[in-house]
Amino acid sequence: MEVTGRLLLVSNRLPMTAKVDRGHLAVSQSTGGLVTGLRRAHEHMGGSWIGWPGDVSRMKEKHRRELEEMLQAGGCVPVHLTSEEVSLYYDGFANGVLWPLFHQMVDRIPVPSLQWDAYRSVNEKFAEAVVRAWQPGDIIWVHDYHLTLVPGMVRARIREATIGFFLHIPFPSPEIVCTLPWCDQVLQGMLGANLVGFHTFTHQSHFASCAQRVLGASTSKYDRVRVDGRKVRLGVFPIGVDAQTFGALASDPAVLDEATSIREDAHHESILLGVDRLDYTKGILARLLAFERFLEREPQWRGKVRVVQLAVPSRDKVPRYRLLQRQLNELVGRINGSFSTVDWVPIHYMRRSLNERQVAALYRAADVMLVTPFRDGMNLVAKEFVACRSDHDGVLVLSEFAGAAVEMGEALQVNPYDIETMARTYAEALTMPGEERRVRMESLRHRVFAHDVHLWTTMFVEELALASRKETRPEDAMSPAVELDALTLRLRAAKRLLLLLDYDGTLVPFARTPDVAAPDTELRQLLAKLAARPGVSVHVVSGRRRGVLERWLGDLHLGLHAEHGYWWRNRPNEPWRAVPDVNVDWKPDVKRILDETAASTPGTLVEEKTASMAWHWRRAEPELGAARMESLSRRLDDELRGSSAEIVFGKKMIEVRSRGVSKAGVLARLQAQGIVTAATAVVAMGDDRTDEECFAALPAEGVAIGVGFRATAARYRVATPRAARALLATIANTKRT
Repeated sequence: MEVTGRLLLVSNRLPMTAKVDRGHLAVSQSTGGLVTGLRRAHEHMGGSWIGWPGDVSRMKEKHRRELEEMLQAGGCVPVHLTSEEVSLYYDGFANGVLWPLFHQMVDRIPVPSLQWDAYRSVNEKFAEAVVRAWQPGDIIWVHDYHLTLVPGMVRARIREATIGFFLHIPFPSPEIVCTLPWCDQVLQGMLGANLVGFHTFTHQSHFASCAQRVLGASTSKYDRVRVDGRKVRLGVFPIGVDAQTFGALASDPAVLDEATSIREDAHHESILLGVDRLDYTKGILARLLAFERFLEREPQWRGKVRVVQLAVPSRDKVPRYRLLQRQLNELVGRINGSFSTVDWVPIHYMRRSLNERQVAALYRAADVMLVTPFRDGMNLVAKEFVACRSDHDGVLVLSEFAGAAVEMGEALQVNPYDIETMARTYAEALTMPGEERRVRMESLRHRVFAHDVHLWTTMFVEELALASRKETRPEDAMSPAVELDALTLRLRAAKRLLLLLDYDGTLVPFARTPDVAAPDTELRQLLAKLAARPGVSVHVVSGRRRGVLERWLGDLHLGLHAEHGYWWRNRPNEPWRAVPDVNVDWKPDVKRILDETAASTPGTLVEEKTASMAWHWRRAEPELGAARMESLSRRLDDELRGSSAEIVFGKKMIEVRSRGVSKAGVLARLQAQGIVTAATAVVAMGDDRTDEECFAALPAEGVAIGVGFRATAARYRVATPRAARALLATIANTKRT
């Protein structure tokens, strides 16, 4: 949608830093993905950027006047703070209280005293600056935990204002937030906005629950809160990085040369890389403890691997950060003292800042990237690393408690509190085969480049403009073992047996990322054994594309049916054939709808096939995925009414396919080809609604086996793919009577 009006950005710091160098005022532009994305929107929409310009108290009057003129020319409005205000508001309350509270580390919170009064006073200063800059039609966008009170303060002065608030750090559970004496005022401040944005649905639902519990606000599906007669929209907007810029930087010859130099200096040891602010939420101590455990468990890696840990100094005036620095120095010293040799040091620790080029070179040189925070709103380091890996190599080890974990399912996800498992994951990352590294990285890169910081900015502003104009079924019982034993006896006695087997959710568990759900050796051996039995014909009937099935199973003596039967071939080396005269005119419009839904729903993806398109939400947060599925199904119903396509619901997916293509058609085709006769015992096994069509088409004596806990017409049921394989193995391993 087209957004009109100016944009007023409000953040703790302005996107530039000023200092006096040799008697002259020097102003430098801030860098980073967030600043880059917001700066483009600021330039495009006009308006003002409101924030603290840094300490100017020691500047001469002429330099201060010069700075004011430069800020005004750049569309910036300064909010000047005294050193005492910065100490109490920024170091004391924002970072001393709210930061650990929102990261669920209550034990690190000091007893607040004067800090709250200073925090409220500084938020008032920012709100007054916004009110002075505001004009009718402006869009106000307030950022982060430093300024939670500003939206409510502005709303009290300008009732009709369009206000957005985005929280860049996690929002904790209500039990945690309620420990803050002023939690009601923080919530009311944030709810002064028309739209409150978060990185993940978990943070959003925590906020909605907290508003309901503390303020008694009514909520609707966790995406709307009614307060003070207003409806406040809540939304999930995972931020990205400026992927194109990072990608170009990492491909610069000078950066590549520096990466090569880093590897040579490392004597070609494998490099585990950490890049963090020196902060107790980042899990650096636990990460290094896991590396120590790794060296103890895997002595063959000693001398062959090193950790390079970059820790950027942060908040040195806060006592907790000084303590962390001392603990980190002691731990690095202990590990290096225990394992170092004459020509090898296991941990190379750098406590300093590096520029973007130097960091990009580290990203390119690393074999494994360690991003293991105890809690993080998003964590852009993980996305920067992926954006820099145009070589499609490298492994990302990512904390499941980082917001990025929702989107980055191809990473090796870890619990940073579990040192033993994290140590094992290091070994897994270092020994991962090249093809798997490539598949995982390609998927990660596609998502990071598609959902960059510019898309994030556009989506939030558009949603804010729109918001301002609107104010389990019970588990069925599995088949008893005695019934399954009787079934196998009957199937063993059959002269001819046809097995129609679904793949995902039936032969293999659902993977968070479909492309890494390749068959394991055990499954391939089982299918080969079944197909080798006299009188047994095995056909895999899947929704997957034919290229995937051919690559995974093409060398086995199986019939393969892709895209629910649109493509098929009954034997190896036989050409693939397609169902004729299938109309796919509906695809462009459906693709647009599915792409829009995927772009606004982290953890989802769109899969395009020849005669169908699917939207998968396996990696999405469950509540958000289910909610988006409902709205998407209604939208598709309207779009496809009277068309040649139909909607099919699978497990955490919606698929649109051309009419006349179904798994039931596979059975009809095999019957027409004479592969199925009256003497053939037909068995169909599957886990979702697409398999129900095949079950319904079975002959009277056919056997339907449902996999999983769901409603099904199948006579027989097993709980898991493992149980399904066990049943098939009984058939494959038993001699005929």
